Amino acid sequence: MTTPDGSAYFLYHSIGMYPGKAEAMTAGLSEFAASWGAFDDGQWMRALGKRQRFIDLWSDLIGAPKGTLTSAENVTTALYSLIGALSAHHLAGRRVLVTADCFPSLHFLLAGLAPRFGFTLDTVPMRDGESWVQDDDVIASWGADVGLALLTQVTSTSSHRCDLDRLVAHGREMGSLVGVDITQGVGLIPFNVDAPAVDFTLSTSLKWLCGTPGAGIIHVAEPLLRECRPELRGWFSQDNIFSWDLDAFAYAPDARRFDHGTPSALACIGSVPALEWHAAQDKTALLAHNRKLGAAIIAKADEMGLTLASPRDETRRGGSIMLRLPEQTDTATIVNGLRENGVFTDCRGRILRLSPGTVTTEAGIARLFAGLDALL
Repeated sequence: MTTPDGSAYFLYHSIGMYPGKAEAMTAGLSEFAASWGAFDDGQWMRALGKRQRFIDLWSDLIGAPKGTLTSAENVTTALYSLIGALSAHHLAGRRVLVTADCFPSLHFLLAGLAPRFGFTLDTVPMRDGESWVQDDDVIASWGADVGLALLTQVTSTSSHRCDLDRLVAHGREMGSLVGVDITQGVGLIPFNVDAPAVDFTLSTSLKWLCGTPGAGIIHVAEPLLRECRPELRGWFSQDNIFSWDLDAFAYAPDARRFDHGTPSALACIGSVPALEWHAAQDKTALLAHNRKLGAAIIAKADEMGLTLASPRDETRRGGSIMLRLPEQTDTATIVNGLRENGVFTDCRGRILRLSPGTVTTEAGIARLFAGLDALL
């Protein structure tokens, strides 16, 4: 088996790597362990300070105004908090619009919540033979009866990048709340909560940001934030978390109202080194590196006659290149065989997902296609 060196690491749609990641995480988590195990009374202040550092780094990353963003375990719990916080007029008797290529976990959640909150979940389908939902079809399905639309900036199965400017502008005309899941794009594809202005934003710190599981975020913009009353609430939802008066609960005036019980600070602490690394990078150079390698992957795939399952136009694509493997292909054999040669990727059905990032090289791409040629 080839010794992995990162040059053929194509899993930025999943975890994400950067030079020195293991050492940086080890240092950060060791510092937490020493703090948490110290014989003093400063553990919580230090841990919550690190969590705030996580929140601040995220706010800077996506341009979220102070007090509009907080941590969440993942995008599913973040969306649940948002749905349970909305006034009834946003959902009851109205449609919630999503696309068939959204992250499945969010669809599972919304399908389960629809009967209780009284909305109809409307899923815009893919056209026959296509790999992503067309923006035109989203707009055609989006009428004034849509109370909320959840957009996916970049999809996880085709790397299709929606036209946020166009879709959000249409949503404003329809009077809908508009949220966006930026999980598969953030850290590589530019995003700002005010350009175009969205009502809420969901993400994790994995993928291109190279963070840890359990370190998600939710951003809610004003004026929606002020009217939200999350049903998932607890002592950290208050302005004064040490208020023990059982009859005097009051929501914090900012995004902290979306906190609930004791926060999962450790996941945030584990992601701070990655977010700090990312904040120090030249974002233009990160994207240029990805685009160069992406073009090389597409060229090699064309030479082999493999079907591209992502947009060819890079302005309509995230950072991943998806290839549709031939019918009857044993995808487990492909993934396992590539791994034996130090090439790391995965499949969703017959879709081979390839996401080149900062540690990936052109030599790694050559090894990838040499392996594919032999295995296919």
